[in-house]
Amino acid sequence: MSFGDPNNPYGPPPQGQPGYPPQQPPGQPGYGYPQGAPQQPPGQPGYSYPQGQPAYPGYPGGNMMPMQMPGLMKTARVFLFILAGFQILGGLIAGIAIGALQDASNGIGSGDDTGTLAGIGFLVAGLFLALGALSIFLGVKFKNGGSGIRITTIVYASLMILGGIVNMVNGANGSATFGGLISLAIAGIILASMVNGAASAWFNRPRY
Repeated sequence: MSFGDPNNPYGPPPQGQPGYPPQQPPGQPGYGYPQGAPQQPPGQPGYSYPQGQPAYPGYPGGNMMPMQMPGLMKTARVFLFILAGFQILGGLIAGIAIGALQDASNGIGSGDDTGTLAGIGFLVAGLFLALGALSIFLGVKFKNGGSGIRITTIVYASLMILGGIVNMVNGANGSATFGGLISLAIAGIILASMVNGAASAWFNRPRY
């Protein structure tokens, strides 16, 4: 059977000759590629990788905003610093005054009689100085402290409230009553800032 002249350029192409792969008609999908695969237009985001998703918080490199100290805690922190200033100033003034009175008593020969009272006065002045130092310490530790600072502040504010109530009861509407009201108000704000959920979340927040 004759298949025509293989050297004739106008003849039909040879069929089934070995060594030549079958010709693929233009526009038809090939056999070696998956059928119906969607083509990705240039410049468009792919379907396999979500675009623009924010990183999950808590993982390195995530878009995690730093936690801010609650506003009531900021107010309580300022009150602690103000209170510390008054406590330190009061302790210094009391110590200087008691020392001057004791020197005067020694000058007139009655220093032995006032020595015990002077010792009590110096103890009270030292207590004021210690409370002032504690107030500054707690205020500073509000930024990076843990739950121990929160518990200490709660105890401290509770004792201040108790002292303010005692001053109000025994003040007989005098200066001690006024001081007790101020102490009660400041201690109440400090205590309120420590017993809410925002304070608990702040002191128990993760630190990286």
